Amino acid sequence: MRTDLSGAGGIRLAADVDGPEDGPTVVLLHGGGQTRHSWSSTWRFLAGSGWRAWTVDLRGHGDSEWSGDGDYTLQAFAADADAIARSLPRPPVLVGASLGGLASMVAIAGADPQEEVARALVLVDVAHRLESRGTDRIGAFMTGNLDGFASLDEAADAIAAYNPNRPRPKDLSGLAKNLRQGPDGRWRWHWDPRFVSGKFGSSDETRSSVVEPSLLERSAAALQVPTLLVRGRSSDLLSEEGAQEFLARVPHAEFADVAGAGHMVVGDRNDVFNAAVLDFLERHRG
Repeated sequence: MRTDLSGAGGIRLAADVDGPEDGPTVVLLHGGGQTRHSWSSTWRFLAGSGWRAWTVDLRGHGDSEWSGDGDYTLQAFAADADAIARSLPRPPVLVGASLGGLASMVAIAGADPQEEVARALVLVDVAHRLESRGTDRIGAFMTGNLDGFASLDEAADAIAAYNPNRPRPKDLSGLAKNLRQGPDGRWRWHWDPRFVSGKFGSSDETRSSVVEPSLLERSAAALQVPTLLVRGRSSDLLSEEGAQEFLARVPHAEFADVAGAGHMVVGDRNDVFNAAVLDFLERHRG
């Protein structure tokens, strides 16, 4: 079901929700430059497994409202994650990929210890320490196509070049949900260009390189909720060393290392990802 949620300051955030109304709640927050549809298979899988599953477009992305002042800082996304969690009937499990993961971590860590903003956290190929090689490669891809594509096929070719290990889709209807067609006929990414080029934007979609480093370190160290870190074994963004450093800072965290997957773990090995996340969720139903 398509609905809306309110983020920080009342910004309108588009969402889909499915699953039993009395089921435990899980919220899926995508990475920068993506939309809620990047979770489609996982969202349906979790809803079908008895969870009240939400998948949300971040501010400035997909069908959500663009920030009036162009505030696309990590702190703004974290404030939205906090607002979403507090608006739901029960504290949810927050599952965040890349930017969505860091926003969730900062939101949970920044809450009053006496408040249960979220009952658990799943970080998808993101932690307090990320590799510049990975962030730079993503940034180059995002900023290199701001003028859009002449066709969906051209967009599919660009994505295939960026992620050559994933088969190029024959059906491009799913890709169309991540793009919007302008009056000039060109297809552009479905997010506010100020996300990467504005005063408060950055080509680093994770925002890890444009915040005070100690913010992420403090947030990781402050985590008390059950936590699962999922890493794509071939990721160039989150290294094995970075993952192990996170686990040393968050000793209660669990770890899933997904073979055959890069940074886009959810799409690269959706079956393995879904199984790992559901196993974690079921052990923390509350």
